Amino acid sequence: MSQLKLSDGRNFEYEDNGVKSDQAILFLHGTPSADKLWSKWLPQVTDCLAIAASRAGYGKSDRHKGRTVADDLADQQALLDHFHIKEFVAIGWSGGGPHAINMTRDPRNKGAITLAGVAEWGHDDLDFLADMGPENEEEFGEALKGEAAIQAWMSKNAPAYKNITGPEVISAFGGLIGDVDKAALTPDVAADMAINLRHSVVDSFDGWADDDLAFVQKFGFDLAAINKPVLVWQGDDDFMVPKAHGEWLAKHIPTAKLNFLPGQGHISLGTAYRLEIIKQAMALLKA
Repeated sequence: MSQLKLSDGRNFEYEDNGVKSDQAILFLHGTPSADKLWSKWLPQVTDCLAIAASRAGYGKSDRHKGRTVADDLADQQALLDHFHIKEFVAIGWSGGGPHAINMTRDPRNKGAITLAGVAEWGHDDLDFLADMGPENEEEFGEALKGEAAIQAWMSKNAPAYKNITGPEVISAFGGLIGDVDKAALTPDVAADMAINLRHSVVDSFDGWADDDLAFVQKFGFDLAAINKPVLVWQGDDDFMVPKAHGEWLAKHIPTAKLNFLPGQGHISLGTAYRLEIIKQAMALLKA
């Protein structure tokens, strides 16, 4: 992994596949997570640069207190500038979904793919918490009370992630995953997930808390103004980000196309369809 020094002095952690190219696939991780989520994805991209950063406050990336989803644009743009990227596609998983959609605002962007991505808070036609697992209901309930409340929740619930092991991942997720996701968490996948989760909170829980606070307010950009292709992947056995979120995004983004996969969950999307998702991103990049 490498560190980029941002213009405001913050460190921004990233890793890449080492391919020299002015085209890129930019990967944006979920919540909680870090750049290590994509460690098995990056080497499978061979025709362009593949790059993933740990969002502000995660891993070894310095915090940007009070950030919105929209605020992440500048950090990611600095990373793209560092590699002299002329064209890119963004892929975001879960909490990374809206951050990937956010990247369509960059003029170099050619499209975004969201995998079980979170929809926008505060709309009459979406019950944001409906059908989520009880853990998410509790967590977002604290986020709605403000920073002090969610930080207190983190102090009680997040420390276990600092030393989580592969065999502990399924139990740690509790009611947030169904049978298909439990099956997707094979020993190898669970071990990789544990490495990623440990790294995400290696220095603090600030990235996780700041994501939660960002998700209980508006994104900070206009979904209706998006004019780049947005491909929305969503399953219906998902208790982290229920299918209503994918359906809502597809309805409110003019350029969106919903790829609804009955029987798939939150984790299984990325394990079962990784190569297809990368192929889809390359098609957008070359279009």
